[in-house]
Amino acid sequence: MADLHTTMSCPACGHRSVETMPRDRCVFFWDCVGCGRVIRPKHGDCCVYCSYSDKQCPLMQDDRPRP
Repeated sequence: MADLHTTMSCPACGHRSVETMPRDRCVFFWDCVGCGRVIRPKHGDCCVYCSYSDKQCPLMQDDRPRP
């Protein structure tokens, strides 16, 4: 089961924020409360969590092979 809590880090200002990721969808935009920028995923990543958080989104976590 995926861990839904993560810490996002804004690539523009470095602001960090604890967020709860949705289990059922990718998130393509994240509004940084530190600088107000709308953050989008890096090229090749499915969502902003895979690009800028301390763990991958639940959809990617669930795709990993189980030990």
